[in-house]
Amino acid sequence: MEKMTDDQIAELAIHTIRTLSMDAVQAARSGHPGAPMALAPVAYQLWADVLRFDPAAPQWPNRDRYILSSGHASMLLYSLLHLAGVRQLDAAGRGTDQPAVSLADLKNFRQFGSATPGHPEYGQTTGVETTTGPLGQGCGNSVGMAIAGKWLAGRYNQPGFELFDYNVYAQCGDGDMMEGLTSEAASLAGHLKLDNLCWIYDDNHITIEGSTDLAFSEDVATRFRGLGWQVVGVADANDLNTLAAAYQTFLACSDRPTLIMVRSVIGYGSPHKAGTASAHGEPIGDEEIALTKAAYGWPEDAKFLVPESVPAHFENRLGRRGAAARAAWDILFERYQEKYPELANQLEQMQQRQLPAGWDADLPRFEADAKGLATRVSSGQVLNALAKNVPWLLGGSADLAPSTKTLLTFESAGDFSATNRAGRNLHFGVREHAMAAALNGMALCDVRPYGATFFVFSDYLRPSMRLSALMRLPTLLVFTHDSIGVGEDGPTHQPVEQLAAARAIPGLIVLRPADANETAQAWQVALQQSDRPVALALTRQNLPTFDREQCAAAAGVQRGAYVLLDSTVGEPKVILLATGSEVSLAVEAYRLLEAEGIGTRVVSMPSFELFEEQSCRYRDDVLPPTVSARVAVEAGIRQGWDHYLGCTGTFVGMHGFGKSAPFQEVYQDQGITVERIVAEGKALVGMAD
Repeated sequence: MEKMTDDQIAELAIHTIRTLSMDAVQAARSGHPGAPMALAPVAYQLWADVLRFDPAAPQWPNRDRYILSSGHASMLLYSLLHLAGVRQLDAAGRGTDQPAVSLADLKNFRQFGSATPGHPEYGQTTGVETTTGPLGQGCGNSVGMAIAGKWLAGRYNQPGFELFDYNVYAQCGDGDMMEGLTSEAASLAGHLKLDNLCWIYDDNHITIEGSTDLAFSEDVATRFRGLGWQVVGVADANDLNTLAAAYQTFLACSDRPTLIMVRSVIGYGSPHKAGTASAHGEPIGDEEIALTKAAYGWPEDAKFLVPESVPAHFENRLGRRGAAARAAWDILFERYQEKYPELANQLEQMQQRQLPAGWDADLPRFEADAKGLATRVSSGQVLNALAKNVPWLLGGSADLAPSTKTLLTFESAGDFSATNRAGRNLHFGVREHAMAAALNGMALCDVRPYGATFFVFSDYLRPSMRLSALMRLPTLLVFTHDSIGVGEDGPTHQPVEQLAAARAIPGLIVLRPADANETAQAWQVALQQSDRPVALALTRQNLPTFDREQCAAAAGVQRGAYVLLDSTVGEPKVILLATGSEVSLAVEAYRLLEAEGIGTRVVSMPSFELFEEQSCRYRDDVLPPTVSARVAVEAGIRQGWDHYLGCTGTFVGMHGFGKSAPFQEVYQDQGITVERIVAEGKALVGMAD
């Protein structure tokens, strides 16, 4: 057989990606064939000639990252993973001799248990760098990955040891460009001059409803230039030479991120559906597939055909290049371990999501104080104490650091910026959604990131918080101003339903500490997580610091709920359950009830999620089934509390929005008072006044 030219093998590889995508979507009877058909040459050129990635070591720390932000085009990525011969990793992260995506997996696209779900899912398919599908999320993640890359280089690179210089490529489309998250992320990336970031924009002018003319007419190139990006145009997605030049233009740029705008035709090659919305989100049909394959010069009846020369071609290009780069890095890291053993050890701990020895040795302990501290204030003190001992703990706020108390103030912390890549204080600006998406990207690069804002603004970032949980990432969100305790700022800034909404996300640990020592314990819990995110809900107003000589130890936070104070007049007749700022109200009510001879127990319940993980015996010890008289107190909505209150318990909390007034008056107006708690407790035990 006559040897193929470079152009011929490239065309063969591109058509293989296209036909695999068409066949898989048709077999699944659902999916998005049009984008992979259009973008096959764009992705091929990147993977074959540019991407620094070793298929045999797909988690190599200095690999380039490829993110398919247009997650609906997942068959593009799955085809690449199959053709590139990416190896499956085992549960311990070690390489195996099994493919990450086999031909059988492609045939089982979108089927239960396959490695090819409808949208790419991190942790399910080796080689998938992040979970995408909700548009804009991959763009936001890519900014976090680029930030992490720059920070890792700033902290760990040493003269003669350039351990980190990876690039991040995000494939995005018109839908991504319309999402507000993408604009936030692009603005942040431009400000930080992340020259290791390249977005490849599939400018095909088609969405589900039809032409983008229906809803999208802005000048994207001008917008991105205004955001501080380099913009490169490619007029035809099939022009490999121009694509190659565009990628080289990105690699040569050293002062800003790059947007490559590629004009493509969705469903390229399809005689009747190319360039139409019908090629976007549904199979194009067996007859149209046959016609399209004929247009490609492909056997019309062949399904899931992979010519032997195509995987061999990827091995000769991507495989050899990636293996050589990774081998050189391994040798470099061995030398680095000898010269900088402490820094090398930190990197290894990061990659294993471990914490350094003695990380919590300086955990603050707070003395009893009737005036106390706002939990946001004690949180800031705890954060600074722990961050000194966890060098890869870094983060910031959405322009609220003075209020959220999340600024690292010790001398070596510094601010991350375009001129200081080693700083640990990140300034996200008023970009809550981009912040949370970037945190996910940073966590995917093994640093421990945190972000902060007011709790009411968690609504702005909820989709990214949900994805943190879906990907099992140990991100940390610090939400302050957590209730009507915000006071004068009024109902627009007073969270009411946000606690219930956060608790509704599977896998997210929500912690609402009641005083300074519970806050310290909450941070300890948060940093111990290696595979799930944590949200801290903290107060604006001061809370008394409980006397732990009289109250149970704050270590009970580790178990989600614990008996803070118990009856001194026999078995408890009523249980007061509370979280956060309302625990001190429950304690006052406890004293009044006990003084009247009513046996009362106070249960501090900072985390429903942690409590539910305890043994049945422990939960019954804290909340004895025999005591049905229960009053829950929380400055939020009732949703979620009935699980603990049963049919007979009562709730003292919010039933609507708050008011603009000093917080004490708002609590009084809403009936969240000591007097109300006492009255409800008495009524439940048949001793109403």
